[in-house]
Amino acid sequence: MPQPGNHAKTRPKGQVALGTNVAVGADPLQKTLASALAALDSQAIRITRISKFYHTPCWPPGSGPDFVNAVAEIETTLPPDAILARLHAVEATFGRVRRDRWGPRPLDLDLIALGDLVLPDVETQTRWRDLPAEEQATQAPDGLILPHPRLQDRAFVLVPLAEISPDWCHPILGRTVRQMLAALPEAEKAAIVPISGPWESLSALVKSFETQ
Repeated sequence: MPQPGNHAKTRPKGQVALGTNVAVGADPLQKTLASALAALDSQAIRITRISKFYHTPCWPPGSGPDFVNAVAEIETTLPPDAILARLHAVEATFGRVRRDRWGPRPLDLDLIALGDLVLPDVETQTRWRDLPAEEQATQAPDGLILPHPRLQDRAFVLVPLAEISPDWCHPILGRTVRQMLAALPEAEKAAIVPISGPWESLSALVKSFETQ
């Protein structure tokens, strides 16, 4: 049975979540995100919108320093697995080694949605989305899951996502970003604090950090 969202027939917008809580050299965390977006932007993946940068509590609590997080909207000609490979390649240039789940990291790039595409299928996405909290810390999927199975649970993703794509609708849950964000506890949302931005373009963002 065909799954929601046929990437072969359309060129949907996607959303990439960015985060860092370990400095790369002497650069501030915000500059790492700006540089990562510049590295990701290419003919195959265009950065079309960027949220503000936010100071967010580390997740899980006590696992390391606090983060700087953001979300970017992309347009791409690449299939999902190629997008993921490109994200991992950019992470690697900033020193990311995928070893400890949810440990401190110089750069984290997650493809959280690509139009209404569901991967690998509704049943698998739902199983990972419903995974008990105690198992989330020790289990990771072997392949790409779309939408990201933790998307609806995380204020540090939904707050910046609501800034740039408030009306995107989860293809399985049937809820918009606004609705998913509204369902989270107020204390979790209040902890996500904007620290810089917005910017008119990627070039304006990069220029703002050139002297830092």
